This record gives sequence, C-alpha cells and structure tokens, in this order.
Amino acid sequence: MKVTTVNVNGVRAAFRKGFGDWLENDDSDLLCLQEVRATPQDTQDLFGPAWDVHVWPCRVKGRAGVALGARRDSDWEIGQLTEGLPPDLYAEVGGEPDVDSGRWLEAAIHGPQGTTFTLVSAYLHSGELRTEKQEQKIAFLHRVGERVQQLSARAMAGAGSDTPQEALICGDFNIVRTARDIKNWKPNHNKTSGVMDEEIAFLDAWMADTLSGSKRLPCVDVGRALAGDTDGPYTWWSWRGKAYDNNAGWRLDYHMATPGLAGQAQSAAVYRAPAYDARFTDHAPVTVAYDFPA
Repeated sequence: MKVTTVNVNGVRAAFRKGFGDWLENDDSDLLCLQEVRATPQDTQDLFGPAWDVHVWPCRVKGRAGVALGARRDSDWEIGQLTEGLPPDLYAEVGGEPDVDSGRWLEAAIHGPQGTTFTLVSAYLHSGELRTEKQEQKIAFLHRVGERVQQLSARAMAGAGSDTPQEALICGDFNIVRTARDIKNWKPNHNKTSGVMDEEIAFLDAWMADTLSGSKRLPCVDVGRALAGDTDGPYTWWSWRGKAYDNNAGWRLDYHMATPGLAGQAQSAAVYRAPAYDARFTDHAPVTVAYDFPA
C-alpha cells in the first residue's frame, strides 16, 4: 500500500503546472491533499475517472480545503467520511470556528483481507506570531492532540484482534521538530511561526522517532523514523529567492501513524522536482510504502 501526502497550494494551479503528469507516473494507492482551495466537483473533474476523490472545503473562501483520494484500480477504497474534528472538542466555544473548517478529513479505508484503517488528511494552521492567527493555530493544536490520543487509544484497544483499528494522519503540519527539519534553524528558532518551542512540544508529545514506537507516545513520525538522523529530507521551499536551488527548505509534511501501522512502513520517498520552474507546488509529495496488511 502506497500513500502520498502533498500540499497542492491550490489544486487547479497544481494541475496547470503539471500535477496531472506527475500523477500519471505515480503508483500511489491513496492520496491526502491539503490547500485544495476548490469545490468537490471541480476537484473530481480534474482527477477524472481514475480517482475517487473527496474534498472538505474551508468555509472561508480561498483558504485551506483538504481531500482524500483512492485510485479506482487499487485494492483500497474510501468508506465513511468524517469532516472535521469531533464536535465535543469544540463544546466550550460553541462549535467549530470557520477558520478550522477544511483542515481535518477522516475516512475509513477498506482494503484486502477485510482490512480497515483510519486515514486523515490534515492541514494545520500556518500561524503568524503576535496575531490572532497564532492563537488559532495553538487552539487547533490542542484539539488535534486530543483526537490523536483518541485514535491511539482505539488502535491500542484493537491490537492483536482480527480487526485492528490503526490510524494514519498525513498532511502539512506547518511545524518543524528539530534543527534537522529546517536548513536555517538558528535565525528562525523561537522567532518564526512553525519553529517555536511551544508548537514543537505538541508534535513531540504525539510522535516517536522509531518505527517500533514508544510506550509514552501515541504515534510515530514515519518519515523521520525511515530517514534516520540526517538533515531533512525537506518538503517545503519558499518560492522566493534561491531557496529551492540551495535546498534551504523545511520538513513540514508528515506521515504520523499508530505503532501497529508504522511498524509496516517499508520505505519513504520525497519527490523533488528537477528544477525550480518544474514545480507544481511549493511542497513536495511525501510517499510511504506500507506492507499492510502484512
């Protein structure tokens, strides 16, 4: 099973810049997309009949939007969908704010041998220091953390059973974890949103760095576990200047899996376009191959 996550930075623009050509040469079974910024019908039309694509748009026009897709000729299909985090996580504020819409899409994925697992496409807030946007980011991180714990508890309860409930959360988290995840750590650490200790603490509370997981943590950072102790691989580069040519990037895009699924991860690949002007988005697709079901 191959799963790819990519922030397309506007799916219509991505297709104009070559995303469709990339898809034709890719063999992923499942897709998680962020910053779709298009209607469900427009998105499905772009993908055509080869893909079954489901979009949850943001209620704020021109922002966010997440999607899940399954290749129709693969062994995997999308089942029941859940848009957004559970409503009870917003009880104290009277419901989900519009800025949180189009950022979390869950689906039950059905595959061979009766296998079912939960797949999430997640787009966490980018934030902006000393503004309301950063407050929205932190509030969303708290709620995502609660959902991660819920999914982890469900996976643990099903461990060893005939119907384990593993979970895979993929997407643009808009946060690096360590100096290995950003080329220019020192000038950004605790000075730029996405590189703040307060933000990093959330990810460190969610993810271990080894495929076997940790008894203390609910999930595994699959990309880091497979890459090991090395710089990058980066998944986002600014459009400005020579950031791409100099590989001055950030690792913002993740596969976060419950340990039972993470342990089946075989390999990871970050697609890097051959040249600046060959990019169809400012992010790189991150693909992981899982031997699942084993």
